[in-house]
Amino acid sequence: MITTRLERRVTGILDLEDAKRHARVDGDYEDFDFHRMMVSAIIEAEDYASMAFLSQAVRVTLDARPSDGKVALPIGPLRDWTEVFVMVAGEDYDHFTVTEGQRPALHLDWPCPPGPIVIEYFAGFGHDGADVPEDLRHALLDQVAAYYDARGAVNRSTVALSPHFARIVGRYRGVRA
Repeated sequence: MITTRLERRVTGILDLEDAKRHARVDGDYEDFDFHRMMVSAIIEAEDYASMAFLSQAVRVTLDARPSDGKVALPIGPLRDWTEVFVMVAGEDYDHFTVTEGQRPALHLDWPCPPGPIVIEYFAGFGHDGADVPEDLRHALLDQVAAYYDARGAVNRSTVALSPHFARIVGRYRGVRA
C-alpha cells in the first residue's frame, strides 16, 4: 500500500501568540523559530497518529484487491464517506461500502476486476483550526514548548516527544495489523 498526502495544510491550526505564551516567551524576537516549531509539531502529530488535522486529500494505491476486500484507510478521520473515489484497473469503481469513524475502512464488493486499485478521499477534522479538537491543539502547544526548551541541545536525547503530546495524540492513534 502506498499512501500519499496530496495536500497538507499546517497553518491556521495554532496561534503564534498562544505558542509563545505556553512556552513563557515575551517579545517577537523568536517568532520565525516558533513558526518552524509549530509546523514541526503539527507534522510530527499527523505522522505519529496517522491523521490529518485540516481537510486534505489522500491517495491510497494498492497492487490488487486484498483477499478479504477490506482496506483500512490509513489517514483519518474521514471527512465525508460520499467523497471517497475508487478506481480499479484505471476504471471508476463504485461497488464498495465505507465504515466511518476515527479509523475508517473501505470494503470492496465482489466481483472486483483484477488490477491496481486507487482510492482517493478527504481526511481531517475540518477546514479551520477551530475544528481541531482542543486537546490536540493543547498537545501541539506542549510539543512546541518542548522543542523551544530543547533548542540548541547537544544531547539528542533531550529532544523528545513531550509526555503530554505522546499521551494525548496517542489516544487518536490507530492500531494497525
